[in-house]
Amino acid sequence: MYDVVIIGAGPAGLAAAVYGASEGLKTLLVERHAPGGQAGTSSRIENYLGFPSGLSGAELTRRAITQATRFGTEFLSPQSVQSIRLKANYKILCLENGAEINAKAVVITTGVDYRKLDTVGIEQFAGAGVYYGAATTEAASCRDRVVYILGGGNSAGQAAVYLSKFARQVFIVIRREDLSATMSAYLIMQIAGIDNITLVSNSEITAAKGNDRLEQLHIQHVQTREERIVPADALYIFIGARPYTDWLGELIMKDEKGYVKTGREMKSFDHFGKLWKLEREPYLLETSCPGIFAAGDVRSGAMSRVASAVGEGSMSISMVHKYLAEI
Repeated sequence: MYDVVIIGAGPAGLAAAVYGASEGLKTLLVERHAPGGQAGTSSRIENYLGFPSGLSGAELTRRAITQATRFGTEFLSPQSVQSIRLKANYKILCLENGAEINAKAVVITTGVDYRKLDTVGIEQFAGAGVYYGAATTEAASCRDRVVYILGGGNSAGQAAVYLSKFARQVFIVIRREDLSATMSAYLIMQIAGIDNITLVSNSEITAAKGNDRLEQLHIQHVQTREERIVPADALYIFIGARPYTDWLGELIMKDEKGYVKTGREMKSFDHFGKLWKLEREPYLLETSCPGIFAAGDVRSGAMSRVASAVGEGSMSISMVHKYLAEI
């Protein structure tokens, strides 16, 4: 029996694990892949408080795991939670391998999955020139090569800056006119000052070609429909993500995109009353099931920043304490 089980070892989950264990709760952290989440694959996080020269997502993850385990957090990975069912005030987590875990409270920090690019040839070259997410592991193999990045968010910008140190030329392909609507100002300024990064605006990738690995990309202008074929040694895809919440049952309310609803905002939904049986209102990060909380990118309305995920993960433990005092 655990006081709290945290599902997902991204920044929010790791922060919850550190605060849960350090405050005396019997804490278990379950992760289906590698710890760190989307942030863990980031080549350099430069706007995280206390690290003026930045740090990699891998380094932040390593430090957080060391900290959490030092306080006594138990860590289970790789392992997926398939479902949660209730028994009295307890939550029973059913794992992929058939095992069950009993918990008094649960914090869901499963984050998001990368959206796949459904374009001719992309799937064929996955891992052979086409990559989803961060660029750190393949960066050295891009030395003196031509690299394309698809996407205009912060993750894409961070990858472009990092890859520019290795690649001969880095191209950022976006459908918009510029990056101002999707990327932080500090990254836009940084990219503007790097000679070998070029923005390819109002464009989309229509095909990927090659033999054993990626060799060419077909790029089309979204307005004129003019298409050109360019040489490409690698393509990194950052086109958004969707929340990993398909495994959650009907007990947990989600918005139209699948993000978990929390707190008082749930009261505006008609079926909230059928799910919520307590007299009190839900706590700030509490889901429609008492004692189950959500933090980080998986939560509806989250900011999608490392610092806010860490803040929510930390804050969720204070809500867990309130809930445990009731049962």
